[in-house]
Amino acid sequence: MARQPATITEIDAIYYRWLAAAGSAQATKQAEQQILDELTRLAREPIAGAALVPRIPAIIPQLMRTLQNENMSAAELSRQLAQDVLLVAEVYREANRPRYHSRYNASPSINNMEGAIMLLGQNGMRMLLARVAFRPIVSMQSGGLTIRTAPLIWRQSEKCALAANLVAPAMQANAFDAYLAGLMANVGLVVAFRLIDQMHAPDAFPQSDAFIAQVFAQARILSVRIAELWEFPESVTRAIGHAGQTDADPQAQALAQGERLSKLRMLVDTGRFPADDPFVMAGLGKSELLVFDKLADEDDEDDEA
Repeated sequence: MARQPATITEIDAIYYRWLAAAGSAQATKQAEQQILDELTRLAREPIAGAALVPRIPAIIPQLMRTLQNENMSAAELSRQLAQDVLLVAEVYREANRPRYHSRYNASPSINNMEGAIMLLGQNGMRMLLARVAFRPIVSMQSGGLTIRTAPLIWRQSEKCALAANLVAPAMQANAFDAYLAGLMANVGLVVAFRLIDQMHAPDAFPQSDAFIAQVFAQARILSVRIAELWEFPESVTRAIGHAGQTDADPQAQALAQGERLSKLRMLVDTGRFPADDPFVMAGLGKSELLVFDKLADEDDEDDEA
């Protein structure tokens, strides 16, 4: 008998325990509740939650406004980018990745900003800037658990954003909004892991099924509240809030698919499951499998760059 597709609750439970390397004794219900109470408080008071993650660099909204203009000028965008040397480096790095040059018969390296902007195109630049903007938010470090989980959360965020972006057109959803939602959806989870880091006892880890389900639920609410504080488009905040619900709109459906595929991809890439395991494959159609494979391709290209 064919296996039924795993629910997102099942995937989240395995993903959480793998992410945290949860191998110690189980924390008490009281200890778990104290963490959940604090996370719930932050969801009610998002300014306090937002204070635990750095703001997006000020230059990013200006660049995003320029990119919203369908008639954007590469020269104007180049001038704005020049204000941030780290952004300049990222644009050159992206433009010189092998995947771009294989389309152009291995053309020489791009060494001027306007050429890089033209090669990446409007959508490529939007995605690059969003990725750069969010990296310090998700990759922040504090205690030992956060230091371990932050790079993994960021990798999954990038994969989620890419997957949501790729599935969005078939769902009549906005591809760039889906990308932003994928990057933003984990901000509350970063805060949750900081709380767990600070509040859990060294010899007992919070990892009950009920606790994990509540952590993801409250972290999602907090992500929505922080996205609203930062004045993200309403379609993005709505997608984060409704992803996984039965009556979700196309934007939220794209994000839900991105979350599922990216978490499964992380569990496969790190050896938790073989790629052909029924837990991973059940329910994935041809189009989903193509996206699932593409998420791994991105890592391969990064290794070659």
